[in-house]
Amino acid sequence: MNLSVAVDTISLAQSLRDGETLISASQSFEVGFFTPGNSNNRYLGIWYKFNPSTVVWVANRKNPITDKQGMLVMNDDGNLVLLSKDKRIIWSINSSRVLENPVGQLLDSWNLVFRDNINMNSDNYVWQSFDYPTDISLPGMKLGWNLRTGFERYLTPWMSADDPSPRDFSLRLDIHGLPQLVITTGSRKEVRSGPWNGRQFGGTPFSDKVVHNFIFKAMLVHKQDELYYIYEPFNNTVKTHIILDQSGTMHRRVWNWKTTEWSILYTWPFDSCDHYAQCGANNNCRINKTPICECLKGFIPKAEDEWDTHGLSQSRKCIEKSPSGCPSGEGFLKLPAIKLPDFNWYNNSMNINECKAECFKNCSCRAYANSDVSGGSGCLIWFGELIDIRECPPGFSWGQDIFLRVPASEPVWRINKAIWCNDSKHGCCGIMEGPWK
Repeated sequence: MNLSVAVDTISLAQSLRDGETLISASQSFEVGFFTPGNSNNRYLGIWYKFNPSTVVWVANRKNPITDKQGMLVMNDDGNLVLLSKDKRIIWSINSSRVLENPVGQLLDSWNLVFRDNINMNSDNYVWQSFDYPTDISLPGMKLGWNLRTGFERYLTPWMSADDPSPRDFSLRLDIHGLPQLVITTGSRKEVRSGPWNGRQFGGTPFSDKVVHNFIFKAMLVHKQDELYYIYEPFNNTVKTHIILDQSGTMHRRVWNWKTTEWSILYTWPFDSCDHYAQCGANNNCRINKTPICECLKGFIPKAEDEWDTHGLSQSRKCIEKSPSGCPSGEGFLKLPAIKLPDFNWYNNSMNINECKAECFKNCSCRAYANSDVSGGSGCLIWFGELIDIRECPPGFSWGQDIFLRVPASEPVWRINKAIWCNDSKHGCCGIMEGPWK
């Protein structure tokens, strides 16, 4: 018994053959077999009904079918399986749960789900494609972790336009410290967004552009068993998604109904300062200045012959000018509008004044900041080296304030507060605050 193209479900004893498709109820998405680029291989995938060339999910990305004899079936065990011509299992959802009346359904969200036909509750899905993304994240899809089981949802790009098998890049939610987005190669960080600040990921130069265009709203959801990033469009006319391309670059794309093509809203990494630790430890990356790497206040280059040159950047090895031992007169220098450093310690219950006091009493504390710019409490503290700092480039207004521990001898200061400037042309200033001893 074969399905017609008007159906969005597959049930027991039914099949979906190559050339047939399931279509979601609102005609938004379609599932079926396709051939990517110049390949001769066949894959089971999901694509936009209005734009079939944009495939948003692939089932058998590591195990292609070499002819047009593939078939998706609901077998006698109540599992969705993809079979080759010789009835070899190419792909399966591998469900161990036995359902009374199993059904596979393509939802309007593009989510292909496996559930009992008498229970529509999403909490009772036995399997869903949302849990196994490929290179695209769509609205409503979680990027993050099941904290109870350790299961993670993340993106991996296609190997090429002809081959959907995964490359070694990934876009994921890093939860070591305050959560942040990272692009990685294996275990190595390539790009880092900066921590979630209550509204957005704080070191992302695209934030203002997104907000002012009212494309989507982003959320970080932390439940007892889950921690994930998710987004939703502002209205139903907006079609948008995140895609991680073959080079490990993330793009936010929006469908243009007039030109009937995808427009890129932003690309990340945005510039060379977005690359992880571009300037090394205890450095500030400044994209429009020469050199773009500058040691933070209280730090000096170790030696010029030990700088590492990478293209436009000069990665300095910055060390403390005078090792801190809590000497008399130490205070905090406010650095405005920067991407906060990596590897933070945080406490959600402390306010900013308690955070400052906590940092000041610990001689190994290098800096502190507010973790929530939306008005809530929250304290971020850094110990040891400060990694992957960059300043907000001209034309943007993202970034957060951080308070850097410095000796009193560093800026010109007065009894309780001091203002320093080291660049009169660009007005690069900060505020020095006590307490003083």
